[in-house]
Order: sequence, then structure tokens, then C-alpha cells
Amino acid sequence: MSPPDGSADQARPDPEGRPAQHRGSADALHTEQRNQPVQKHRTEEHARHEQPERPRASRRRVFPLPFGSVRVATTLGAVAVVAVALLAACAGLLGVIHQGLVNSAERTALARADAVARVSGSGRLVDRLAVPDGEDSLLQVVADDGRILAASENLAGRAPVASFEPAAGHSSAARSLDLALRPDPHPHPYRLVAVRAKTANGSGATVYAGTSLETARYTQRLIVTSMIPGIPLLLLLVAAVTWRSTGRALRPVEAIRAEVAEITERDLGRRVPVPASRDEVARLSQTMNATLDRLEESMDRQRRFVADASHELRNPIAALRAHVEVAIAHPQLLHGPELLDDVIRVQQLADDLLLLARLDAGQSPERTNLDLCDLVRTTTARRPRGRVPVTVDASGPAPVYGNRGQLARVLDNLLDNAQRHARRTITVTVTDGARGVVLEVLDDGPGVPEKDRERVFTRFTRLDASRSRDAGGTGLGLAIARDIAENHGGQLAVAAGPGGHFTLRLPHAATTGTSSGAAGA
Repeated sequence: MSPPDGSADQARPDPEGRPAQHRGSADALHTEQRNQPVQKHRTEEHARHEQPERPRASRRRVFPLPFGSVRVATTLGAVAVVAVALLAACAGLLGVIHQGLVNSAERTALARADAVARVSGSGRLVDRLAVPDGEDSLLQVVADDGRILAASENLAGRAPVASFEPAAGHSSAARSLDLALRPDPHPHPYRLVAVRAKTANGSGATVYAGTSLETARYTQRLIVTSMIPGIPLLLLLVAAVTWRSTGRALRPVEAIRAEVAEITERDLGRRVPVPASRDEVARLSQTMNATLDRLEESMDRQRRFVADASHELRNPIAALRAHVEVAIAHPQLLHGPELLDDVIRVQQLADDLLLLARLDAGQSPERTNLDLCDLVRTTTARRPRGRVPVTVDASGPAPVYGNRGQLARVLDNLLDNAQRHARRTITVTVTDGARGVVLEVLDDGPGVPEKDRERVFTRFTRLDASRSRDAGGTGLGLAIARDIAENHGGQLAVAAGPGGHFTLRLPHAATTGTSSGAAGA
């Protein structure tokens, strides 16, 4: 066996068992019947493409960015958050300070009210109650019948300053009131405390003591007037810092966007810049470059595929043209079998290209549970007798989950390759192991060199020795076989051995049939 190539034999029979020399004429009779479902498929596919694409949910933006800029949105968001935080802090600070000053004034007034109540109970209460000099305070003792028993100078001759009393079970009560005291006619805020007391004759009275809250109001005004000018300046500083830092963070993103915008299908070698920082933007750049690498590799593979397919089609099409030209010029010289061979070769190449396109698109025909041993016996039995006899060792059941026609195509391609290069024997074995079902095709040829064991599965690959011995192969047979194997969740590889040794490993039906399900073609 000379080194195998990646092509299937030109005389390979189809899955229905018809030899190649008869299949061409039979296919010609059914050309119109085959074209009808193809045309229907194309019409349905064309109709699907004409239907308007529904917007995907992932493309919808629930919260559109203001002004269409992440930088503007981030800056506005930061300023808004800081503004709310500052306002909340100011409000909290003002509330705490105000409450502290009110509580301090209330404690001072309560202490004075208690002192006056003790004096009243001892019978030493005087008409004019003294208040500390320099303080805006008030004192008043009101009997239960409404008479004014004593008062400070600023409340002299005035009716009761308040009417509230401590609730039952409480020793004092407090209120904030606006009062106008002599000599100022304008009202001012006071914290007024009421304490119950006894007079010398044992009757009840209420002592009112008040402390001015002007200090608390002044402190609040001072804080507000001091912070209001600073808040806008602080917000401007926050906006400037956020704008600058966001711009620096997004500068690599803009560089990535600009570079990607310049990349075309003719210039896939360009890559986006990767920033030195080890952050999300750097990982995004690395992911983008990895995606571009795969895209470039896919485009290169597609270009090579198109170029190789065009090259492979040139020879048979040129031969067909020569036959047609000879038939037109000299009808008596037309050689039908030779013309039919060229037509069959073109047809096989077109079928192979169509199958590869479907495999690349991820299309999977309907799959079922099947016995690989039975498939091997059936496939080898319907094949025409080849140059080298084939020995089959497939006795026990080997359940797998797949498409019968595609798996038979894999075996056909492997046997075609073995027939091309074997000397005297070809052996097909099927074993059901713990790691899956294994199909092996062995022959007594020289085998595949270790350096070429992966290259033989590349499309349109024919090794040098194969080119000299076989001009009819297209270099697609082994590539198709591997693609079908991988599409079924299996593996196809070349194993080491004295001769050709191809190994196909497929999962058991129990592990694939339940998870994959039948997919319509």
C-alpha cells in the first residue's frame, strides 16, 4: 500500500448498492426527480431569508445610555450619586446638630425649672425671677387657677406663656415655641419646659422655663451657607475626575473599535491592541484577537477549499469539453464509457462538496439507534468485489446512535482508501468496549508516515506517492469521514501499525441517543 490519500475511490458504489458504471445512467433517469426536492429546499430556504429577522431579546437595551456615550453616562451617574450622598450627609448633619442643640437647651431649661419648683415648694418664691445675664431665657410660675405667681423680667405682666403640662406619670414636658418677649416685639424660637410644683399653701402650679434656640438656628444657617458653595465645586471635581478616569479606561476600547472598524475580509491579519493592564479591557482585547485568529483561519481554509475545488473541477470539466468538441466535430470518434467516467467523477466531486458544506453548516440528518456490526456486514456485502478481499470480524452487537447513511459513507471511504493501497488483505473489526464502540480498518500496505497522520484528513490532500499512483481521487474521502465522525461525537484517527490502520471510535447509543435527540435534516 502506498501512502493513502484523503480521497474516496472513483468507482465507489452508492448506499443502494449500484456499481459506479451503472449508477451514472440510472442517476440520469432520476435527475428530474432529485432536482424537485432540491428546488423545493432552495425555495423554502429563499423564503426564510426573505422573512424579516426578528430582533433578539439580547439586543434590546432596557436602559438606553444618555447621549449614547458610556463616558457621559458614567460621569452623570457618579455626579448624581455623589450629589445624593452629599445632600443626605448635609441633611443628616443638620439634623444631628439641631437635635443636639435642642437637647442642650432643653436640659438647661429643665434644670432651671426644677430649681424654681424647689424654691416654690419651700415658700421662698419671689415675684421677679432672675435669669443669667447675657442669656435669652424666661421663667414663669402659673398657678392651677391661671394666676401668675412669679415671672422673669421679660415676662412681667404677661399672661401665661403656655398651657401644656406634663402628662400623667411624667415629671416634665417640653415644646418648641416662637415667642415675642419684651423689649423685642418679634417672635423668636424657644425651647420651653414645663415642670409641676407646689406652692407654700400646698396648691399646685406649673413652672415654665425656656431657653432660646437662636444659637441652633444660627449654627444651621452657618453650616448651610458654608456647605452650599462647596457642594457644586465638589461635584465639578467629581465630574472632572470621573470624566478623565473614564476616558482613560475607555481609550483602549475606542482603539479596539477603531481597529475592528478598519478590518475587512481582505485584511484579516490585523489585530486589536492589547493594553498593558490586566483588566477586563485587556481580556476583551485578547478574546477579540483570538476570535480574529479563528476567523482568519476559517477564511483561509475557505479560500483554500474554493481554490482546491476549482482546481479539481478544471480537469474533468476540461475533459468533458474535449469530448463534446470531438463529438461535435467527429461524432464517430465519441467514446461513451470514457465520457461517462468523467461525468461520474464530476458528480462525485459535487456530491462530496455538498456534503462537506452541510457538515460545516451543522446540519444533521435524522439519527436512530443502530447496530454498527450489522451496518458493517450490510455495507461490505453490498459493495462490489474489489481488488483485495475484505475480511469482516463483527459478530457481537455494537449499539450506536447515528445516521445509517453517513456512517456507511465513513466505512465506504475507509474501504476505498484501503482498496487503493492494500497488497493482499483488508480487515474490518468492530469491538464494543467500555469507552465506546471501535471500528478498525486495517490493510497490509506500508501505512501512513507518522508526520502525515493528521495531514491525510485535510481536504484535497493527496500524498506524493498517492499522486503518482492515483489520479482519480479528489482528496476528500478521509476529510469527509472525519467530519462525519466528529459530527456524531466520535473520533477518527490513524493508529500506528505495520500497515494502514484507521480507527473510528463512537459513543454508545445510551450516552448519545438520549442527549442528542433526532434532528431533522
